Amino acid sequence: MSSQVTCRVADQNANPRGDERALAEQRALIATLEAQLWAGGTLDAALLPTYQAAFRRLEQLRRAPCHKFIIVIAVADRPQHLQACLGSLLEQCQAFGYGGMEHGAWRNIAVLIADDSRKASSIAWHGELARYFTRQGLVTHHCGPDEQLELLRSTPAAELARILGAGAPDAEGSFGHKGQAVMRNIAHLKLREMAAREAGQPLLFYSVDSDQEFKVKVATSQGHGDKEVCAVNFFHYLDEIFSRTDVEVLTGKVVGDPPVSPAVMAGNFLEDVTAFLQQMAESSPDDACRHHLADAHAEGEAAYHDMADLFGFRAAAAAYRYRCTLSGAHAEADCFAHFANRLGSFFYGEHPTRVSHYVYSGAPDTVQPARTVYVGNYVFRPSGLRYFIPFATLRLRMSGPTLGRIVKAEIGARFVSANLPMLHKRTVHSTGQAEFRPGVQAKAGTIDLHDEFERQFHGDVMLFAIERLTAAGFPLQAPAPAVIAATLDAVRAEMQKKYNAQHADILAKLDRLRTLLRDPAHWWNRDAAQAATVEACQVFVANATRNFGEHSPGYARINAPESWEKWRSGLLAAIVGYPADSAAWRTMLA
Repeated sequence: MSSQVTCRVADQNANPRGDERALAEQRALIATLEAQLWAGGTLDAALLPTYQAAFRRLEQLRRAPCHKFIIVIAVADRPQHLQACLGSLLEQCQAFGYGGMEHGAWRNIAVLIADDSRKASSIAWHGELARYFTRQGLVTHHCGPDEQLELLRSTPAAELARILGAGAPDAEGSFGHKGQAVMRNIAHLKLREMAAREAGQPLLFYSVDSDQEFKVKVATSQGHGDKEVCAVNFFHYLDEIFSRTDVEVLTGKVVGDPPVSPAVMAGNFLEDVTAFLQQMAESSPDDACRHHLADAHAEGEAAYHDMADLFGFRAAAAAYRYRCTLSGAHAEADCFAHFANRLGSFFYGEHPTRVSHYVYSGAPDTVQPARTVYVGNYVFRPSGLRYFIPFATLRLRMSGPTLGRIVKAEIGARFVSANLPMLHKRTVHSTGQAEFRPGVQAKAGTIDLHDEFERQFHGDVMLFAIERLTAAGFPLQAPAPAVIAATLDAVRAEMQKKYNAQHADILAKLDRLRTLLRDPAHWWNRDAAQAATVEACQVFVANATRNFGEHSPGYARINAPESWEKWRSGLLAAIVGYPADSAAWRTMLA
């Protein structure tokens, strides 16, 4: 079948036609190829080049103008991540040819790098990446700290302080690490400026994170590992959705690493690590590895989240099996060592046992009303610039879901999601760590997550308080401050109860894991050759205990009355002030 399709593509290239019939035939061919590409639920990699070529042919036939995309990438001290992100974008352009090229550049793709770095070396590296990819045909603008400060000088700083931050360098003279929310809001100012120069062509803004790629992760059959492939034509399908509907904001999701903090994944991960050690205890170190066929699990269940029920998902009933990523012949001991060396990556956002994979369904057919914005993967029309990341200076996690509740309250069905997930890679392969991750402090093998933990907890409080307030008419109708305060207190009490219940569960799981790991009867404790593997596991348990154990600073802080008083004041002021902030922002845009 693949060879027959290849011949059809070649025939059309030999006899180009620019009429509507040729377009219709090419679209029908793409639909046929797409069905074959994903037949049986797995990717037919051999057919992928033909599928990509069919889209390139479609671009040659198109005459009607399509949307131009400006991709805005927020980045902070992550040059390796940024390079991979831009490289995948260039690969996407070359594979599918969206919009075609003109004068050596991709006609309908441009990039804005919104740089929130502190290190001068990172800023310089990011700027060089912009120049390099521009030379490759991907027009890329690097918006560094000096340009950001210039943008801010034209805004009413006092009225927009909760949206754009202080608007000045800190005491050390740096204008970096303002936080992703403030950085994205400042980037909106540059997008407004860029939009003013685009006349006569429909325009879309595409917000992505620097640790994401324009690829998807797919599981292969028979335990042959995963593939990261350029198999989804993001721009074509986004153009189609925005051309045929009045959608204003569209969000995708991510595959690969989870989009949440380790603070809400520890219980599930400890369960999985314990199950892995139990399986290892039942084997011998020289046995052939038996961890390449993982259990089948449904997608879309937020399986990585300890409190999945908060988002309407059912919690997993059992541990997930680890799926070994080693290739070639190897033994159980090799798998154990590899897994043990990956454990530390959990504290940077990986979840090796609950990696998510792309499951095909035609993107236009999956469009549905949304309630959560994935700030690392959402697209909006220029009119959507009015939706800044709310409560930016509080630096809360869950800012995307919070924004989503507000957008949904205002535009309803014009806010949608579609099955267009990007590949999410929290860590750099060479180190197993993130280049930079706010709220994670690592020193001499110890990891402290208490700052991220607090921002996660209070981000949850803000999210579910906003959810209740929008159900009552916010932000179009502003409740009295006393109503907002009571809502915050009620949600905080509920979140505190759930977090504390999860803490008790984690303590029990830590005890079981320690007992299993230290048991002298198990083969890894009777073989000196396994000392490094055991040490890696012990370091993981020590860091898990430090952050989630009985004396966890994070749990202590979310339970301290004085800490809540401080956070409550900030949350309350932000919500009470949101209608005025929004009005000032829209006036500035106009």
